Amino acid sequence: MEQLSALLRRLRQQLEQNLPSEPGFRQFSLPVPQRLSGSLLEWLAAQPCFPQFYWRHREQHEEAAVCGALRQFTDPITAQAFLQRHPQARLWGLNGFDASAMLVLPRLEILTRDNRTELTLNLFSDVALDQDAQAAITVLTSLRAALPIMPLQVEVQEACHRPDFSGWESMLQQALNAVERQQMDKVVLARNTRLTLAQPLSAPALMAASRQVNHHCYHFMMRFAADSAFLGSSPERLYLRRGVRLLTEALAGTVASHQDDQQASLLAQWLLGDAKNQHENLLVVDDICQRLQGGARAVDVLPPDVVRLRKVQHLRRRIEGQLHAADDADCLTRLQPTAAVAGLPRQAARAFIVAHEPVSRGWYAGSAGYLSLAQSEFCVALRSCQIDHHQLQLYAGAGIVSGSDPAEEWLEIENKAASLRSLLQPESLG
Repeated sequence: MEQLSALLRRLRQQLEQNLPSEPGFRQFSLPVPQRLSGSLLEWLAAQPCFPQFYWRHREQHEEAAVCGALRQFTDPITAQAFLQRHPQARLWGLNGFDASAMLVLPRLEILTRDNRTELTLNLFSDVALDQDAQAAITVLTSLRAALPIMPLQVEVQEACHRPDFSGWESMLQQALNAVERQQMDKVVLARNTRLTLAQPLSAPALMAASRQVNHHCYHFMMRFAADSAFLGSSPERLYLRRGVRLLTEALAGTVASHQDDQQASLLAQWLLGDAKNQHENLLVVDDICQRLQGGARAVDVLPPDVVRLRKVQHLRRRIEGQLHAADDADCLTRLQPTAAVAGLPRQAARAFIVAHEPVSRGWYAGSAGYLSLAQSEFCVALRSCQIDHHQLQLYAGAGIVSGSDPAEEWLEIENKAASLRSLLQPESLG
């Protein structure tokens, strides 16, 4: 992206034109030559402007690098109201498991979609656009050329599971007792693994390493500051909305993967025929269909398939529908958290999680993606971690239903956490 500086100079020239001394929102967009559209993560990692958000679609047709925040929204309703007033805007960010949010209108956005790349600069001011133009010029002047992301250099000094296996067994037994008493049908319990590192960890380096090996995943990174980020590589779509067309899915039911294609296929066939995993998946399907009642019509459930990942394979059923209105705040309320990350009934499962899990989930099991009037998409924030200085917190969960075995579920979350953890010198982790 060495010629990107020429496009940034053109933007600065446009900002030097007379802009009104009044409130407003304005965008300046330039097409980016295809030869310059690569290395978005490398470009973003070099910038001193925060927050930063990186996104790459699991089908690889869409990638974005954004930085700076002109406006920040802590709930989707307020964010959606802003988009109604400024229909050309696009907001990027996270929704937490606890309904918190960090959705930002970025200063600068580079978006590649279907082999077309565009560089967009946003101006917004409640007072005067010409003043914000001067602030934008300062940001553009500070931007740096992309640099290669160095390979991960990690030394893990300490690893601590919360809960440990004994605590996991106890927590699962309480969950199974609650299921037996019919207080809930399913609950998804999570484990937090805190790794203490010898040196600060580069979030872009971990994102690059994960992107290289964790295929068929959404890759996302919210970098709050140079040494603080939440990132992940998730296989699961929360939803895609194009106009009033909605695409979502039930991703529940898990078996190990295998490097050998024949062995992986045998495991996948077992997963498709296993009653416990089918039951777990259909619970999620039924919940999604019920939650869409009143908000969508013509809801169709497609036949099951298996998503093969590096460490695990998942049972999936795709779900399509037509919304009554293009309302993302309503979609998020209906679909998040899904039964695949919380449980059923949702309120009872969430109450159990809050009462029994020893660590707050934060952004884990929420969602990551973008909002716009024309199209919005979020993935479920799974296979994810929080980085702060020299500490890394990994999250993974497992669905608990009647008949679940603590040792088998522990192995499942080990396999899920390995999608990121195995990138950090696995021989040092034990």
